[in-house]
Amino acid sequence: MNQIFDFFFSQYAGYATVDIVLEIVAVIFGFLSVWFSKQNNILVFPTGMISTIIFVYLLLKWSLLGDMMINGYYFIMSVYGWFIWTRKVDEFHVTPISRTTNKERSLSVGIFIATLLFVFVVYKTFEKWNDWVAYVDTITTAIFFVGMWLMARRKIENWIFWIIGDIISVPLYFYKGLTFTSFQYLGFTIIAIFGYLAWKKHLDNNQQTV
Repeated sequence: MNQIFDFFFSQYAGYATVDIVLEIVAVIFGFLSVWFSKQNNILVFPTGMISTIIFVYLLLKWSLLGDMMINGYYFIMSVYGWFIWTRKVDEFHVTPISRTTNKERSLSVGIFIATLLFVFVVYKTFEKWNDWVAYVDTITTAIFFVGMWLMARRKIENWIFWIIGDIISVPLYFYKGLTFTSFQYLGFTIIAIFGYLAWKKHLDNNQQTV
Protein backbone atom coordinates (compact mmCIF):
# COMPACT_ATOMS: atom_id res chain seq x y z
CA MET A 1 0.00 0.00 0.00
CA ASN A 2 2.80 2.41 0.89
CA GLN A 3 4.53 1.67 -2.40
CA ILE A 4 1.36 2.49 -4.33
CA PHE A 5 0.92 5.71 -2.35
CA ASP A 6 4.54 6.69 -2.95
CA PHE A 7 4.21 5.96 -6.68
CA PHE A 8 1.28 8.34 -7.07
CA PHE A 9 2.00 11.01 -4.47
CA SER A 10 5.72 11.03 -3.59
CA GLN A 11 6.22 14.05 -5.86
CA TYR A 12 4.21 16.14 -3.42
CA ALA A 13 6.83 15.72 -0.69
CA GLY A 14 8.45 19.05 -1.52
CA TYR A 15 5.22 20.99 -2.10
CA ALA A 16 3.76 23.50 0.34
CA THR A 17 0.55 22.25 1.98
CA VAL A 18 -1.36 25.30 0.77
CA ASP A 19 -0.41 24.52 -2.85
CA ILE A 20 -1.63 20.93 -2.52
CA VAL A 21 -4.93 22.14 -1.05
CA LEU A 22 -5.28 24.73 -3.81
CA GLU A 23 -4.68 22.08 -6.48
CA ILE A 24 -7.38 19.85 -4.95
CA VAL A 25 -9.85 22.77 -4.80
CA ALA A 26 -9.05 23.66 -8.43
CA VAL A 27 -9.59 20.04 -9.46
CA ILE A 28 -12.98 19.92 -7.70
CA PHE A 29 -14.18 23.08 -9.43
CA GLY A 30 -12.74 21.78 -12.70
CA PHE A 31 -14.85 18.65 -12.38
CA LEU A 32 -17.91 20.74 -11.59
CA SER A 33 -17.29 22.89 -14.65
CA VAL A 34 -17.02 19.94 -17.04
CA TRP A 35 -20.07 18.31 -15.45
CA PHE A 36 -22.13 21.48 -15.89
CA SER A 37 -20.93 21.67 -19.49
CA LYS A 38 -22.18 18.13 -20.08
CA GLN A 39 -25.51 19.19 -18.59
CA ASN A 40 -25.58 22.24 -20.90
CA ASN A 41 -25.75 24.38 -17.74
CA ILE A 42 -24.51 27.99 -17.59
CA LEU A 43 -22.73 27.21 -14.29
CA VAL A 44 -19.96 25.72 -16.44
CA PHE A 45 -18.44 29.21 -16.62
CA PRO A 46 -18.32 30.49 -13.00
CA THR A 47 -17.06 27.13 -11.69
CA GLY A 48 -14.51 26.96 -14.49
CA MET A 49 -13.30 30.48 -13.76
CA ILE A 50 -12.59 29.61 -10.12
CA SER A 51 -10.61 26.54 -11.21
CA THR A 52 -8.61 28.41 -13.84
CA ILE A 53 -7.68 31.30 -11.54
CA ILE A 54 -6.20 28.86 -9.03
CA PHE A 55 -4.37 26.89 -11.73
CA VAL A 56 -2.91 30.06 -13.28
CA TYR A 57 -1.35 30.88 -9.91
CA LEU A 58 -0.03 27.35 -9.31
CA LEU A 59 1.27 26.76 -12.83
CA LEU A 60 3.04 30.12 -12.92
CA LYS A 61 4.66 29.26 -9.60
CA TRP A 62 5.75 25.88 -10.98
CA SER A 63 6.99 27.41 -14.28
CA LEU A 64 4.60 25.34 -16.41
CA LEU A 65 4.07 28.11 -18.94
CA GLY A 66 2.04 26.25 -21.55
CA ASP A 67 -0.41 24.97 -18.96
CA MET A 68 -0.62 28.41 -17.38
CA MET A 69 -1.51 29.98 -20.73
CA ILE A 70 -4.19 27.34 -21.30
CA ASN A 71 -5.86 28.26 -18.03
CA GLY A 72 -5.48 32.00 -18.59
CA TYR A 73 -7.13 31.55 -21.98
CA TYR A 74 -9.88 29.42 -20.39
CA PHE A 75 -10.68 32.29 -18.04
CA ILE A 76 -10.96 34.79 -20.89
CA MET A 77 -13.05 32.42 -23.01
CA SER A 78 -15.29 31.68 -20.02
CA VAL A 79 -16.23 35.35 -19.91
CA TYR A 80 -16.88 35.24 -23.67
CA GLY A 81 -18.79 31.95 -23.42
CA TRP A 82 -20.93 33.24 -20.56
CA PHE A 83 -22.02 36.07 -22.85
CA ILE A 84 -22.64 33.80 -25.87
CA TRP A 85 -24.61 31.18 -23.91
CA THR A 86 -26.93 33.80 -22.41
CA ARG A 87 -27.29 35.93 -25.55
CA LYS A 88 -30.80 35.76 -26.97
CA VAL A 89 -31.07 34.87 -30.66
CA ASP A 90 -34.73 35.91 -30.60
CA GLU A 91 -37.31 36.99 -28.05
CA PHE A 92 -37.55 33.58 -26.41
CA HIS A 93 -34.36 31.62 -27.16
CA VAL A 94 -30.67 31.86 -26.23
CA THR A 95 -27.78 30.58 -28.36
CA PRO A 96 -28.52 26.87 -29.04
CA ILE A 97 -26.21 23.86 -29.36
CA SER A 98 -25.19 23.55 -33.00
CA ARG A 99 -22.59 22.12 -35.37
CA THR A 100 -19.66 24.11 -36.71
CA THR A 101 -20.01 25.97 -39.98
CA ASN A 102 -17.35 25.95 -42.70
CA LYS A 103 -16.21 29.36 -41.52
CA GLU A 104 -15.86 28.12 -37.93
CA ARG A 105 -13.87 25.09 -39.10
CA SER A 106 -11.48 27.40 -40.94
CA LEU A 107 -11.19 29.60 -37.85
CA SER A 108 -10.51 26.49 -35.74
CA VAL A 109 -7.59 25.57 -38.00
CA GLY A 110 -6.33 29.14 -37.76
CA ILE A 111 -6.56 29.14 -33.94
CA PHE A 112 -4.73 25.79 -33.80
CA ILE A 113 -1.83 26.95 -36.00
CA ALA A 114 -1.60 30.37 -34.34
CA THR A 115 -1.50 28.72 -30.90
CA LEU A 116 1.29 26.35 -31.95
CA LEU A 117 3.40 29.29 -33.11
CA PHE A 118 2.60 31.42 -30.07
CA VAL A 119 3.43 28.72 -27.51
CA PHE A 120 6.62 27.84 -29.38
CA VAL A 121 7.76 31.47 -29.22
CA VAL A 122 6.94 31.69 -25.50
CA TYR A 123 8.86 28.50 -24.71
CA LYS A 124 11.86 29.64 -26.76
CA THR A 125 11.80 33.09 -25.16
CA PHE A 126 11.88 31.64 -21.65
CA GLU A 127 14.33 28.90 -22.70
CA LYS A 128 11.88 26.13 -21.84
CA TRP A 129 12.02 24.43 -25.26
CA ASN A 130 14.37 21.76 -23.96
CA ASP A 131 12.60 18.38 -23.84
CA TRP A 132 9.73 16.35 -25.26
CA VAL A 133 7.28 17.76 -22.70
CA ALA A 134 7.48 21.16 -24.40
CA TYR A 135 6.45 19.60 -27.73
CA VAL A 136 3.47 17.81 -26.18
CA ASP A 137 2.52 20.93 -24.19
CA THR A 138 2.43 22.94 -27.39
CA ILE A 139 0.14 20.45 -29.12
CA THR A 140 -2.24 20.05 -26.16
CA THR A 141 -2.41 23.82 -25.71
CA ALA A 142 -3.48 24.21 -29.34
CA ILE A 143 -6.06 21.42 -28.99
CA PHE A 144 -7.53 22.93 -25.84
CA PHE A 145 -7.57 26.46 -27.27
CA VAL A 146 -9.75 25.25 -30.15
CA GLY A 147 -11.91 23.13 -27.82
CA MET A 148 -12.56 26.03 -25.46
CA TRP A 149 -13.42 28.39 -28.31
CA LEU A 150 -15.91 25.90 -29.73
CA MET A 151 -17.44 25.27 -26.32
CA ALA A 152 -17.86 29.02 -25.77
CA ARG A 153 -19.77 29.11 -29.06
CA ARG A 154 -21.82 26.08 -28.00
CA LYS A 155 -20.57 23.84 -30.81
CA ILE A 156 -20.88 20.08 -30.33
CA GLU A 157 -17.43 19.48 -31.89
CA ASN A 158 -15.81 21.01 -28.80
CA TRP A 159 -16.13 17.63 -27.08
CA ILE A 160 -13.94 15.91 -29.69
CA PHE A 161 -11.09 18.31 -28.94
CA TRP A 162 -11.58 17.91 -25.18
CA ILE A 163 -11.49 14.11 -25.44
CA ILE A 164 -8.26 14.10 -27.47
CA GLY A 165 -6.56 16.68 -25.25
CA ASP A 166 -7.71 15.01 -22.03
CA ILE A 167 -6.38 11.60 -23.08
CA ILE A 168 -2.96 13.11 -23.82
CA SER A 169 -2.99 15.08 -20.55
CA VAL A 170 -3.54 12.11 -18.20
CA PRO A 171 0.00 10.66 -18.49
CA LEU A 172 1.50 14.09 -19.19
CA TYR A 173 0.42 15.63 -15.88
CA PHE A 174 1.40 12.51 -13.97
CA TYR A 175 4.87 12.78 -15.49
CA LYS A 176 4.98 16.44 -14.44
CA GLY A 177 4.28 15.44 -10.84
CA LEU A 178 0.68 16.70 -10.65
CA THR A 179 -1.11 13.49 -9.71
CA PHE A 180 -4.39 15.10 -8.66
CA THR A 181 -4.51 17.01 -11.94
CA SER A 182 -3.76 13.80 -13.83
CA PHE A 183 -6.73 12.15 -12.12
CA GLN A 184 -8.78 15.21 -13.01
CA TYR A 185 -8.05 14.76 -16.72
CA LEU A 186 -8.93 11.07 -16.49
CA GLY A 187 -12.30 12.09 -15.10
CA PHE A 188 -12.57 14.81 -17.74
CA THR A 189 -12.09 12.19 -20.47
CA ILE A 190 -14.99 10.12 -19.20
CA ILE A 191 -17.28 13.11 -18.72
CA ALA A 192 -16.34 14.50 -22.15
CA ILE A 193 -17.39 11.25 -23.83
CA PHE A 194 -20.78 11.38 -22.10
CA GLY A 195 -20.95 15.12 -22.79
CA TYR A 196 -20.59 14.54 -26.50
CA LEU A 197 -23.30 11.86 -26.42
CA ALA A 198 -25.64 14.10 -24.40
CA TRP A 199 -25.17 17.10 -26.69
CA LYS A 200 -25.60 14.88 -29.78
CA LYS A 201 -28.85 13.50 -28.38
CA HIS A 202 -30.06 17.02 -27.64
CA LEU A 203 -29.12 18.19 -31.12
CA ASP A 204 -30.72 15.19 -32.84
CA ASN A 205 -33.96 15.59 -30.84
CA ASN A 206 -34.19 19.28 -31.72
CA GLN A 207 -33.63 18.55 -35.41
CA GLN A 208 -36.43 16.00 -35.37
CA THR A 209 -38.89 18.51 -33.90
CA VAL A 210 -38.09 21.23 -36.43
